[in-house]
Amino acid sequence: MQRFGTLLATIAHLVVLGSIGLPILGAIVTLAAVGTGLLIVVIGVLLIALALLGMFGVAWFERERVAALYGAPIPRAVLRGSHRTDWLRPWHRLVRIAADGHHWRAILSFALASLFGAFALMLLPLVGLGIPLALAVLGDAERVRIPLTSIAVPVEWSPLLGLLALAAGIAGTVGLAIAHRNVTLGLLVPDEREQLEAQARQERERREGVAQAADYDRTRIERDLHDGVQPRLVSIAMQLGMARDRIESDPEGAKRLIDEAHASSKNAVTELRQVARGIHVAVLDDRGLDAAVSALAARSAIPVEVDARLDRRCSRESETAVYFAIAEGITNAQKHARASRIRVAIRTREQSLWARVEDDGVGGAVRQPGGGIDGLASRVAGVGGTLTLSSPAGGPTAIEVDVPCAS
Repeated sequence: MQRFGTLLATIAHLVVLGSIGLPILGAIVTLAAVGTGLLIVVIGVLLIALALLGMFGVAWFERERVAALYGAPIPRAVLRGSHRTDWLRPWHRLVRIAADGHHWRAILSFALASLFGAFALMLLPLVGLGIPLALAVLGDAERVRIPLTSIAVPVEWSPLLGLLALAAGIAGTVGLAIAHRNVTLGLLVPDEREQLEAQARQERERREGVAQAADYDRTRIERDLHDGVQPRLVSIAMQLGMARDRIESDPEGAKRLIDEAHASSKNAVTELRQVARGIHVAVLDDRGLDAAVSALAARSAIPVEVDARLDRRCSRESETAVYFAIAEGITNAQKHARASRIRVAIRTREQSLWARVEDDGVGGAVRQPGGGIDGLASRVAGVGGTLTLSSPAGGPTAIEVDVPCAS
């Protein structure tokens, strides 16, 4: 029964695509052709951009349609980002759309489905013709005219002609539906080798991300200790040494030095706590990402607006990666962006945890090897996620992370 329902749904898809599919593809091709002919002016570039976006829309629709129709494990169409931060960023993204072979396979599937649909629209009328012909023998006429034609045949032949037309219409339409299923699944469903290669590639990228993130964290901790805590401890040791030398000759001066060393020791403890917080965030484990990010916002020198809509907890690794991405975004906005306001949005999606940090600063941030953003990207990749940076000159700067909720 389920297969019969899927068959009827496939025929319905073919009928719809046979009506609108080819005109849609024709419009995209026309946009691309006209845009190519007008490349010497700006309108030509815009038309090609529209054609590429239309191509991506068709690829996305086809993948979603086939996945919903057959319940097949088809990867979703992804509008790939760009690492560029200059004015070429949107055009680079369009070039990546055109260079993605998965989109072309989806468009080929859409085109073939539309062609099958056009043939189905020709075959289905045979069913409508066959039924009255098969039943014409019940009347009292000696000859029967075939509908939509001027041909008349003896009434004795009408049942045979009706059954033939009915069989041809049904068999042809069912055959097209079966062919559509085999062709689209063959084009869009990754084969076993491709799936294994993709899994191996993802696992390799995760291992590399974990190793790079660990190296970045080690370097950051060493830098924080060397630039902050270590000089303060050296200063405390010098103040205590000077106080020891003056304790007999200048007791009051020695007391002042001891008081200064005491105050410096408190500051050193605070700095050590901040370093420790960069290694492990206790509030993240105890109260979740919303509370941890709210604590970050409360300590920020720039007003931070937090919009967290989390309906469940995710894995510790995923929440940690997102937390440090948000922390780095806030820190960069404070140190480099000359921003006056920061907005943080956090969402739990179907199977992922997504966050965006945006400031109204001067922009111009780039991902440099070994830098803070590069370390964050490695940490996010280590849990199977992605990090996207958008920072055109003049701002705003936005960092988006999307990680699996359970990694």
